[in-house]
Amino acid sequence: MSTIDHWVAGKPSALASTRSAPVYDPATGRQTGDVLLASASDVDQAVAAARDAFREWSQASLTARTKVLFAFRELVNARADDLAALITAEHGKVLSDARGEVQRGLEVVEFACGIPQLLKGDYSDQASSGVDVFSFREPLGVVVGITPFNFPVMVPMWMHPVAIACGNTFVLKPSERDPSGSQLVARLWQEAGLPDGVFNVVNGDVEAVDALLDHDDVAAVSFVGSTPIARYIHERASANGKRVQALGGAKNHAIVMPDADPAFAAEHLAAAAFGSAGERCMAVSAAVAVGAAGDALIDEVVAQAGAVHVGPGNADGSEMGPVITAASRDRIVGLIQSGVDQGATLAVDGRGLVVPDHEDGFWVGPTVIDHVRPAMDVYTEEIFGPVLSVLRADTVDEAIALINANPYGNGTAIFTSSGETARRFQRGVQVGMIGINVPIPVPMAYYSFGGWKDSLFGDKHVHGPEGVSFYTRAKVITSRWPHVEMPSGASLQFPTMT
Repeated sequence: MSTIDHWVAGKPSALASTRSAPVYDPATGRQTGDVLLASASDVDQAVAAARDAFREWSQASLTARTKVLFAFRELVNARADDLAALITAEHGKVLSDARGEVQRGLEVVEFACGIPQLLKGDYSDQASSGVDVFSFREPLGVVVGITPFNFPVMVPMWMHPVAIACGNTFVLKPSERDPSGSQLVARLWQEAGLPDGVFNVVNGDVEAVDALLDHDDVAAVSFVGSTPIARYIHERASANGKRVQALGGAKNHAIVMPDADPAFAAEHLAAAAFGSAGERCMAVSAAVAVGAAGDALIDEVVAQAGAVHVGPGNADGSEMGPVITAASRDRIVGLIQSGVDQGATLAVDGRGLVVPDHEDGFWVGPTVIDHVRPAMDVYTEEIFGPVLSVLRADTVDEAIALINANPYGNGTAIFTSSGETARRFQRGVQVGMIGINVPIPVPMAYYSFGGWKDSLFGDKHVHGPEGVSFYTRAKVITSRWPHVEMPSGASLQFPTMT
């Protein structure tokens, strides 16, 4: 059984704390390792290493930074299969899905490779007589990423490549449920030539999180996770004077119009609802059938759900793996039952699924619940499992109102063949990321990712242009170089430009 260390100042480190937590293979239910859990003093060591490294890294030239970033990109690409295997072993998602996660993380690294262009400032010559004004952006210092279990490689890569490219140093607190991928990423940064201490990993639970939120030398915190924890992170870190972006939960809807192809819509709904066992912040968990679309859509979705091959993530042919823990499985099963108890129709029941030779794994099969109403627990709760709730609406405006009444505003989609309906939808919904006949509208890395309402606390989304803005702050310089004959022009009046 392996022990997963921290990574501080360029090497694996056990640090001082003796606490640990079990790491499981969700497909078998067996413990495969122990991850060390950092104390507040351990966190202090990691932050100190990052603080010391910031002095030189923040002054590194753009050429030096991009050289490291391009090397890191090549190393991640070369080791993509190794990273995917670690994800599958500890998260449970199938290998093809894990490879897709690595690829989407790699796209952020590629975006960060363009940092010289992204950090270009502005210059105004002769803003006043003999006066020039220009601006540039500087790094913040030590920045922190606190990331979830569902994307143990991709979500941290939304953060640390951009932060490091901007000249910051980084402390990552990954999920203790699947921490091994972060260790390999740390080694790849080192192989790429990143100076020791610029990228650090501290594993831990609430003790480590609170120590990071309270630490005087931490300038900014990025977080992705549930809404209650996102709110807590934002409030505590902000109270300590830190810049914060905290992405919370989701209840992503997909509207299906009567003019949509039901087979096309159902195939994409099933992929969006059941891929990665529904453990995605962009998973579609609520389908809204408009008008006559309902019955035909249910027939197609039921067929798609029944065709999903559930099995171990590393087995040939598996399309969906287990959920992350036994507790997650039990919670999902309980919410399915609550839907039945509250009057919904169970069209496909994924409870009690047994995978041969993996009977002790954390399994829930694809589940479809029809005639769900907004007051039901299966709708109000973020299930984070392979459960698709189907609601009915008479018109597209009623469906838009349903989405807007929901407290979350992460992602949404519409299936339609009408451009007018699509345009009304995209302008009317109060959601940050929208798909038109695309069920999981995750933006490319050169755009920014983030939702609205209870899906985001703070005013900046991650990666893309807003990520660069989040990890830097502006300086504006007003400059004059007088010669001897020039009158000083000094005045006690408020300065104006002439």
